[in-house]
Amino acid sequence: MTDPVTAITGITYDRESIEQWLSTSENTACPVTKQPLQKDSDLTPNHTLRRLIQAWCTENASHGVDRIPTPKPRLDKASVLKLMKNLSRHELQIKTLSQLESLAAENERNRKCMVEAGLPRAMLLLIVACFKKGQVSGIQEALSILCFIKIPRSESRVFFSENYKIIESLTWVLGCRVESFATVKSHAASVLKMLVQEAGSGVLERLKPEFFVTIAGVLREGITHQGINAALQVLLDACSWGRNRKMMVESGVVFELIELELGSPERRTTELNLGVLSQLCCCAEGRDQFLSHGGSIAVVAKRILRVSPAVDDRATQILSLICKFSGTSRVIQEMVDFKAVPKLCMLLQADCAPFLKDKAREILKSFSDEWKNSPCSFSFLSSLE
Repeated sequence: MTDPVTAITGITYDRESIEQWLSTSENTACPVTKQPLQKDSDLTPNHTLRRLIQAWCTENASHGVDRIPTPKPRLDKASVLKLMKNLSRHELQIKTLSQLESLAAENERNRKCMVEAGLPRAMLLLIVACFKKGQVSGIQEALSILCFIKIPRSESRVFFSENYKIIESLTWVLGCRVESFATVKSHAASVLKMLVQEAGSGVLERLKPEFFVTIAGVLREGITHQGINAALQVLLDACSWGRNRKMMVESGVVFELIELELGSPERRTTELNLGVLSQLCCCAEGRDQFLSHGGSIAVVAKRILRVSPAVDDRATQILSLICKFSGTSRVIQEMVDFKAVPKLCMLLQADCAPFLKDKAREILKSFSDEWKNSPCSFSFLSSLE
């Protein structure tokens, strides 16, 4: 323990641990006694135990034990508001942002105080101001703070109704050349994801072509896994509108998604990636771009039965759309050459959802005459008749 505190149940815990327990648990209760505790339950500093721990650390310093420091005064809403006032002073802005970032990284209680003080809104306004000035100074710290403290759902909706420029501002950040660009752009993508998930249809219907061009560029450049997944989630959320799908295709998103998948990303990335591709393949232009990439059918077929049920569903949906609406002789042959047909046959024997087997059976029956010449799938296709 570095900061022992006693709950109203009489049990002593480390402050950070019990505060995290209370803030993240659905049914808050004392972990030892199981008695109910409020999320904002009073936690009394146990000075006696802290001094005993410090004394023990001092006695064992020769064994490499570091003495725990005396806890700093706890952050409160008034302290955050005082720091926020300094943001308007140019000479103090970066120093203040760094202080706020450090405090946000410390513990959940600090982050809660920051949200209560309205810091998320202040950080969003600062990013918009930087965009209008073309100034990158302070962007990294502001984005990092937002990723630590998160943006309350209600605040996201209100902010959008008052200031649509935040989308343009974050798009600008994603396209900027800045120091530590991978971290900055990953944080920008994460903040964008938080905002877009709470945005109403009025916001998503107003997205511009430059937005998707920038997202495609982020996928091409490569950032952190978290950032890539956030960017993919943004695309998936925007796919509900036909005009957005068209702009994604025109921005070259399909090609970048296939290139990303060829790099064998982690499971969640593949799920999001194929989710977007299955949406884009609903339109003729999306299917054309998909088929213009030599590795498209191969990489989608390869993912079946190797990643997750969600991927099986999305990969089968993509192949179904391709075969149904773009099933040229070349495509039908590629389905055999790149092992898509055997994979669909394997789905019929796998322990998967009935609707998925039905989808695979439908694809196989549609072109059974052409695919019967394939020795690896002959027996399966014969049984479909």
